Amino acid sequence: MLVAEIFYSLQGEGILAGVPSVFVRASGCNLRCSWCDTPHASWAPEGRPHTVDEIVAEVLGHPARHVVLTGGEPMVAKDIHALAAALKGHGRHLTIETAATVAPGGIACDLASLSPKLLNSAPDATKHAAWRKRHEATRWQPDVVRAWLDAYDCQLKFVVAGPGDVDELEAMLTKLGREIAREKILLMPEGVTVENLRARAGWLAELCKTRGYRYAPRLQIELYGNQRGT
Repeated sequence: MLVAEIFYSLQGEGILAGVPSVFVRASGCNLRCSWCDTPHASWAPEGRPHTVDEIVAEVLGHPARHVVLTGGEPMVAKDIHALAAALKGHGRHLTIETAATVAPGGIACDLASLSPKLLNSAPDATKHAAWRKRHEATRWQPDVVRAWLDAYDCQLKFVVAGPGDVDELEAMLTKLGREIAREKILLMPEGVTVENLRARAGWLAELCKTRGYRYAPRLQIELYGNQRGT
């Protein structure tokens, strides 16, 4: 498995925000988001090959029960199922952060953090025409999202850049045809700086209050800024 980084930090996003966790960032992705904050795992994948045993040994070297498999897109990584099974065998709580474009296939997972991508994620059509077409064809897979929802404890996390994004995500939720508790639907402001996040925080927080969604801060940006290993 090509791994961009393994690090120990606090979970910065979602319902487990603030929980000490070991992150395994798989390198490689089947999408190309315009605002991607981990280009070293997507647009220009970096890292070195690791065996499952090597990853497990490094994870177990940290004092954390929670492990996050992330990316890029971890579900396209070689041996991801074997890695998840091995970590679960060591009693770790597993969160898988995925765009939900790849079916779970029975993977070991305690919390599926599903982040379907909205239109605001599409790469520039002039600079990246081929990726724009591929991204748009792939980013929203309702059948795959349903497969995750039906098999795992899930949170749905949407990156919101403007008020119009909420109408789009609500149409997507309706199409799923599933009863999802509003507190499991998290709206996160788009941005990789504290200033950008705060600029969107006010109206997004009020919208969450009005419609009953959970507001999702990005704790890692507030604590460390936009840097690797956090």
